[in-house]
Amino acid sequence: MKTTILVAGGTGDLGGRIVKSLIEKGAEVKVLVRNSTDNEKTEKLKQLGAAVFSADMNNISDLEKACDGVTCVVSALQGLHDVIIDMQSLLLEAAVNAGVPRFIPSDFSTDYTQLSPGDNRNFDLRRAFFEHIDQSTIAATSIFNGGFAELLNYNLPFLDFKNKSVGYFEDPDWRVDFTTKDNTAEFTASAALDPATLRILRIASFQISAAEMQSVAKEITKEDFKLIRLSSRAELAAKNKQDRAANPEGEKEVYPRWQQAQYLYGMFSSQNRTIDNDRYPEIKWTSVQELLSSRR
Repeated sequence: MKTTILVAGGTGDLGGRIVKSLIEKGAEVKVLVRNSTDNEKTEKLKQLGAAVFSADMNNISDLEKACDGVTCVVSALQGLHDVIIDMQSLLLEAAVNAGVPRFIPSDFSTDYTQLSPGDNRNFDLRRAFFEHIDQSTIAATSIFNGGFAELLNYNLPFLDFKNKSVGYFEDPDWRVDFTTKDNTAEFTASAALDPATLRILRIASFQISAAEMQSVAKEITKEDFKLIRLSSRAELAAKNKQDRAANPEGEKEVYPRWQQAQYLYGMFSSQNRTIDNDRYPEIKWTSVQELLSSRR
């Protein structure tokens, strides 16, 4: 008998990859989508082999029906308080009512347990739900993957191909956690199918410092990259607070500019010192060289 996993947020980038990986591992997958989701997105999920369950995401009865017979709920939902707290809490309640044994919340981020409240608005929402889920009777697993490695292809301050520079905050030897979306999805699928998994799992396709990245960038491009100190962590944190206070409209946006800078602060302030990559030995972890070589 196949294990049935319910994925919420399966129409998104990461969620779709999780659905695909679960099916490849032999699971039966139900994808929970809003009633208003367009047919093109749901058809893609059906073509992968998933069953699509349309629901009113604010209706506990609908969500309970979606959770019926499910072994684990995986949330890949993205948004602000109305999604990360309100919608996930309702989904959690439905899972508990339906007798679902396990729940994987939409953490998929830097390990925010190492940061302080206020350092990152989006992490604060996840922290609040983390505390909420720990008060429930369900077994939960949070997966901390650092930053999504694909972002390195988009001229971040950490790696800027356009300006041929590698930037850092305070310490050029601080190693930053990066995990590709495919590695994150496959690990999540394995965790969803693992009845004995842990409360927190930390992963990284690779961990790399700015000094190391400078060498890798030269190796890949055959060009020299400048190593630039951008500021201290304390200076970055102070600027983030100022920028957030000056842009109250950004509170309504998922990724305002100051939120992006808060992610940078987290990358240079939190680190996965214990890595759970070996928990599922079948996963082939992408190296930084493989990732950056693919962009050429």
